[in-house]
Order: sequence, then C-alpha cells, then structure tokens
Amino acid sequence: MMNTYRYNIAGHLCEVSFCDLRNDNSLLPSFLPFESREEGNLLFRLLVDDSFSWEQKGDEVGQFDCGGNNFGVWRLPDGGYQFEIRNEKKRLCCLLQSDASFSECRAALQTDEEPLRYFGLNNALMLVFAFASAPYATLLMHSSVVRNEGRAFCFLGKSGTGKSTHTSLWLRYIPGSDLMNDDNPVVRIVDGTVYVYGSPWSGKTPCYRNVKAPVGAFCQLKQYPQNVIRRESVLEAFASLLPSISTMKWDERIHHAHCDTISEIIRTTPNYLLCCLPDEAAARLSYVTLTGK
Repeated sequence: MMNTYRYNIAGHLCEVSFCDLRNDNSLLPSFLPFESREEGNLLFRLLVDDSFSWEQKGDEVGQFDCGGNNFGVWRLPDGGYQFEIRNEKKRLCCLLQSDASFSECRAALQTDEEPLRYFGLNNALMLVFAFASAPYATLLMHSSVVRNEGRAFCFLGKSGTGKSTHTSLWLRYIPGSDLMNDDNPVVRIVDGTVYVYGSPWSGKTPCYRNVKAPVGAFCQLKQYPQNVIRRESVLEAFASLLPSISTMKWDERIHHAHCDTISEIIRTTPNYLLCCLPDEAAARLSYVTLTGK
C-alpha cells in the first residue's frame, strides 16, 4: 500500500509517495507545517522506492555543491538527471532520478541508518524543488531571513560569514523582529512583487515556518573591523544573488530561468553590502538603512 502526502511550499504543491512500509512522512518532520490537502497542479511528484536502481548511468556532469556536500550528477539521453546524494563523510545516502523538468522523480534510500535516510530524502527533495520551480520565478536561496513590521530582510553570504549571528542580533535588539528561516528560504516573484517564504530546509537552526512576507531588501554580509553599509550596483547585486541560489549552470533552461528571476529582483528590490562586526551597532545600522527608519 502506497502512502502519499502533499505539501504546499511557497505556493507550489508537491507530492511525495512512499512504496515501502518502512518509509513514511516520519522521515520528513520539517515538512509537517507544510502539509496540505489542496487539489491543483503539482510542481513535482517524488516516488520513494528503495527497490529502485539505475539500469544504466547517463553521462557524468560532475559534482553539485549543496550546503557543503558534493553530490555526483549524471545526465540521461532524454535530458533527465541522476544524483548520488552523499553526506560530508562521503556515505551514499540516496539515489535520485528525475525527468528533464524535475516533475517526475524517483528516489531510493541507500542506508539503514535513520539519520542518513532522513538526510538523503531531505536533500533529494531540496534538489527537486529548486530545479522544478525554476520556470516559475522561484529561487531556493542560501540566506538567513528576519521579518520586521511585515517586511522581510534577507542576509546573504558564504558559510561562516555571520548571517545567523546578524539575524540573531536583530532578534535581540530590534523590537518586533522574528526569524522566518535561517538557511534556505524560498524567494518567489508573484504578480510583480518579490516575496520570501519559510521552507522545510533551514540548516542547523530548526526554523520550519509556513510564513510569507514581501522582501524589503537583500543584504550581502562581509566580516570587517568596522560597520559600513552601502547600496550595491546592478552588477554587484547580481554577483551577490547568483552564488546564493541553488542552480545548475550546465542546464541552460534552468540556469536562464534563475538568471531572469534574479534580474527582475534587482530591478524591483534594493540590494546592499554590509561590512560589519558581529555587534549591536551593526544590527542597528542595517535596520536603519534597510528599513529607511
């Protein structure tokens, strides 16, 4: 008997079906706030079938960097993809195969260890969502997002830059602030407005909230011995946003869709560069600048 669950993530309906009795939605605790009974067009279907194996591998593309973990990628003759999802210790956790549009996918978990099964399935769904949603002005972004007075502020930067630290300073010193997501929010353009949504993926901070807010600004962070902020040029903003999203540069359809979305975001939403210390003054400087207070 197959168990099927639906989730609404950033307004996109996604369906996950489990073929095996040992697998069910207990493998996806962070998805619970996003469960849905809605009917409508599905962004993708993912079938979890541990008996599935590849009949043959496609042409090797290389490695895809996802949160510091490198996943092997192969492309099939029909344009579909295969992924080997491994953890930081190179343990194989999941095989993932998709069609060219990532609308029909199949995954097989490759370990009996529960944490690794969770890791494999969670990352498979993150990849599928990021690429299936590309044509719909949607980006899965590496960012920590804080909300204040109904608007969201997305802080970008490489791992270890201090995104989580900076948003935690907002929570401590800026009244009325709340954390929407600490690592992988979804940014989407709807009717000309740029919104950010909570997601089932939030890195090491368990912040899985089904929330939404218009974006007030994006802000690239860099560590610096003093606090300085300025607005970025168009080229600087593009260079800040592109490395912050999950994309595949070798897939022209997906990559061009992501670039088009970034270009529209830059046209409508301010982007800043904050060089700062991890202190209260930095949080107050970014608050005043980004909100216009």
